Parts: sequence; C-alpha cells; structure tokens
Amino acid sequence: MRVPVLTYHAVNISGNEYASNDLRAFAADLRLIDDLGLHIVPLHWVVEQHIGAAKRDLERCVALTCDDGSAFDFHDLEHPEHGPQRSLYHSLLDFIAERGAAAQPHLHLTSFVIASPGARAQMDRGCLCGRGWMNDDWWAAAGESGLMAIENHSWDHNHPVLAEPGADGMQRGSFLDVNNAVRADAEIAAATRFINARIAPRQTRIFCYPFSHVPDYLLNDYLPGQATEHGMLAAMGDGAMPVTETSNRWNLPRYICGWHWKSPDALREILRTG
Repeated sequence: MRVPVLTYHAVNISGNEYASNDLRAFAADLRLIDDLGLHIVPLHWVVEQHIGAAKRDLERCVALTCDDGSAFDFHDLEHPEHGPQRSLYHSLLDFIAERGAAAQPHLHLTSFVIASPGARAQMDRGCLCGRGWMNDDWWAAAGESGLMAIENHSWDHNHPVLAEPGADGMQRGSFLDVNNAVRADAEIAAATRFINARIAPRQTRIFCYPFSHVPDYLLNDYLPGQATEHGMLAAMGDGAMPVTETSNRWNLPRYICGWHWKSPDALREILRTG
C-alpha cells in the first residue's frame, strides 16, 4: 500500500486562480487525478487497510480530505470579495456529470469538522466574514450523499481566536498543549460524542490533528490507549508522504494544498513519485 492523501481547506480563498483558491484547485485536481489513471477511494478504505480491518487493492489510489468543516465544503456560496464559489461537494457532482460515474466509481471526500458550535461561531466572526460559514446544518446531508464523510477535527481546534482558556486552563493557539487526559477528553472524546449525535446513524472514526500539531501524549498514550473513550481508529497529520504499511497509525501522513503543492505540475510530481 502506498496511497497519497490530499488535503484542502475550502476557506482558503484569496482569489479565483488555482494557487489562490483551494476550491478551484480541488476541481482541477479531480480531473488531473483521473487523467493520470489514478483511482480516488474513501479515506476510511486506506485506514481499514492500514490497520488490517480490510484487504482491498489500493494500487494507484488517492484519497481526498478537507479540514475545518466550513460550509464551502458542501454549499455553493457567494464570497464578498471573490464572487460565487462552487463547493467541494458540487465539484464532485460536476466531475461525475462531466466524466460519468464509472470514471471514478469510488469518488469520495472526507471532511474533518470542528465540533463546538460556540468555537465555530467565534472563528466565523474572528477569522472569516461573520456570515455563518462554520455551521453544521450540512453534516448529515453530506454523509447521506455517499460522496462525503464527516470526521473529527477536535472540539475547538484550540484556536487562538477563542476568548476563554481551554480545558484544564489550556492556553490557546497550539494543539501541542493537549498533553493530559482532561484536555484530550475535552478535545477528542467530547468532539466524537457531539459529531456522532449530528450525523447518526453514521459515526466518526478518524481524527485529524489541528494545525498538524501532534502532541507526544496523544500519539503515544491517549489515542492508542483510550479507544473506548474517543472511538477513533486512526489519526491524520501531515508528513508529505504516502500512507504505507509502515506509517504510524496515529499520525498518518497527508499532503496539504497550498503548502506541499501550489500548482498542477507540483501535484503531478507528487502523484508520480508517491
């Protein structure tokens, strides 16, 4: 198994070109992946293969993810500076309409969402445009579509915009400070319970580290040792390499759009060498 996992942030909109708009990059990359003869598969297939829960042929496969769970993942919206934006979900539908369902029969996108409604509201006001783009009204519909899954990106990202301290007096701004059981339960197990209630009967099974910060406590203690509390099968970091049999289950690597690649040619090289 050698599967590149690609990551997008739908709120990364500073223009309408590939390098300035993750939504435009995602739509173009779907076609590039298909043109290269690669197969898009659900992230949970990669995880199940890695932990030995399934055995599938994942040769020449790619998995797609997106972080933070903004409404741009699912809804077409008007950006106040850059105009109408096609959502990630509707780009999946556009691809199917253009190339047919048989082109990528397992086409799928995993969205890692932030659980706390209060934290999302503060992020919407403090980091975005205050237009309600961090809501959760689309989570269930996304899962029901068969083209998307909703997964765990923590309770509140321990984001610096949040006014109040985190659990156990945790300082805001770094996920590396999630370094004990109280903080871990508040960030991961609480998020699992909240997300599961919103997407039932589906359940979240994969965690993604905010900021790509991987605390030693989560990596080596909490995630492998407290599965009955948090319910996760694996966790995603960054790493800029494909997922292989030897990857750490609790820090599976990904490539991040705008960081590890900024152009179709750069992604083509990643997919060629990965």
